Amino acid sequence: APARRRRPLMALPPHRKYEIGHFVDFAEAVGYAAADRAGDFSFVEMARELEREHLKLRLLFILSDRDHPNCLNLRQMMRAAPKASAEDLEKIDIDPDAPAVFQLSGGTTGIPKIIPRTHNDYIFNSVGCSAANDMREGDGLLVCLPIGHNFPLASPGIQGMFIRGGRVILAESPRAEHVLPLVAKERVTHLELVPAVLIRLLHDPALKNHDLSSVRIVNTGGQRLQPETSALCEKLIPSCTVQEVFGMAEGLVTFNRLDDPPEVRYETIGPPWCEDDEIRLVDDDGKEVAPGEVGELTVRGPYTLRGYFKAPEVNARAFSPDGFYLSGDLLRRHPSGGYVVEGRKKDLINRGGEKISAEEVENMLLGHEAVRNVACVPMPDPVLGERTCAFVIPAPGTAPTLEALCAYLTAQGLAKFKMPERLEIVTEFPLSPFGKVSKKDLAERIARIVNSEKKK
Repeated sequence: APARRRRPLMALPPHRKYEIGHFVDFAEAVGYAAADRAGDFSFVEMARELEREHLKLRLLFILSDRDHPNCLNLRQMMRAAPKASAEDLEKIDIDPDAPAVFQLSGGTTGIPKIIPRTHNDYIFNSVGCSAANDMREGDGLLVCLPIGHNFPLASPGIQGMFIRGGRVILAESPRAEHVLPLVAKERVTHLELVPAVLIRLLHDPALKNHDLSSVRIVNTGGQRLQPETSALCEKLIPSCTVQEVFGMAEGLVTFNRLDDPPEVRYETIGPPWCEDDEIRLVDDDGKEVAPGEVGELTVRGPYTLRGYFKAPEVNARAFSPDGFYLSGDLLRRHPSGGYVVEGRKKDLINRGGEKISAEEVENMLLGHEAVRNVACVPMPDPVLGERTCAFVIPAPGTAPTLEALCAYLTAQGLAKFKMPERLEIVTEFPLSPFGKVSKKDLAERIARIVNSEKKK
């Protein structure tokens, strides 16, 4: 066995050179794996740039139908007979408390933080989640979300379904033309979706043309699902029960219970599946709030992280003195014993389940010559939940446009999903009583503008 084991870091398809370069440096990565391209973007070219700029990066794994010089072809490797025997694998000594995989946080202070998930806690996570999700031997899970996410990978995801002796079917994309025929052909029992994808599927005219009667459970995660969407799903796919999942790559996962009445399932995210999870809802002073009141979710448990990777300063802020992780999510306790999501304390924009750090985008925009100051806030969107709106105070004598700012961010290597999708030019920002930019007021302003535009 090698003296030093390597673990995969689960970057996401939208990540580009800016993010990947940071991960390579921070995690001291020796290899990078990707498809050869996505649309008109070449991951091969980006990988070669990374290899030239990061000396420790020496292995490039590319999934492609053709060979690329000095790259290992993943498709050929998967087709080749294994060189190691089962006996060789049995000889490998694995520390169950060592990291098995590095996940990424949603990130509020720039590039996502790295979450070490150990062999023990990740298996424990998937065993419990798959039980709460009623996965059984012979069931089939269709995965159409990026498998680097904690949800489709292990909560319960691919890992949970394999643990239960089921099948996993990978769809080419979350589009209806790729998902619906596979559900019918493979007799899929479980779907794991984000609300934006579920809404698109339910409103696609092709839905009624496919036999979806095998579907038993539809899970949604990443952002809050509206009760009306849950009810519509169960009406259009009568065989299914909608089960909302609330979770974080840092650990804690909750499910609403499958035998709860619809009014409870539609409103709550349920309780944690694990009875050893300790949850406190606290106020700004760290004191527990009264039952029914909104507080920040703090959690400690057997599969929740004890600290981010190589981030002692962040860890000092992210945990209470007695080891509770401070999530930044705002919840309240429901009379049923479950929880209701009321928002978040952290400065994140939730675009279809992808968490965008407003501060990261702001810091990059401040490098543009036409931007004197900027504040990024969420604006409401009927499909994705939220999109990013950038309020900009321009530099004197300039007139920045959304197109120019996005071109600048693209040149800096920022992932496309993080780009602002609306620009509002202002002369000043509203301030809080403490003299800080009041993003609450800006978010309310853009929400009013969007709503008034809908009425026209």
